[in-house]
Amino acid sequence: MPIYLKYLITAAIVVTVSEIANRNPKFAALINALPMMTIIVILWLFIENKGGEGVTKIASHVYYTCWYVLPTLPMFLVMSQMLKNGSNFWLSLGVYIVGTIAIFFLLNFILQKFDIKLMG
Repeated sequence: MPIYLKYLITAAIVVTVSEIANRNPKFAALINALPMMTIIVILWLFIENKGGEGVTKIASHVYYTCWYVLPTLPMFLVMSQMLKNGSNFWLSLGVYIVGTIAIFFLLNFILQKFDIKLMG
């Protein structure tokens, strides 16, 4: 599949969801709660590898995505609460990003004790 076609389809999905968010934030949040980027990547891996080796890549991608999503979850609540309390958007976004990174490193440290390596 030509890369420009992948760009167009992926961009169309992102733009569509952002337009839905302008009209119906709850429905857009439901769509975003689906792992949209993961689904797109899984589809591209499957299509490009015609099954076979792609299935192994997909399994690995989904496994690590599960672990990488966990640090983002509490920070959604933190950012939401900050914005509701009148915090500046950019500050809230910065706290979200830094907090997610900090939680990721903490999770990575904890998982290493169980021989699960997210980095390296």
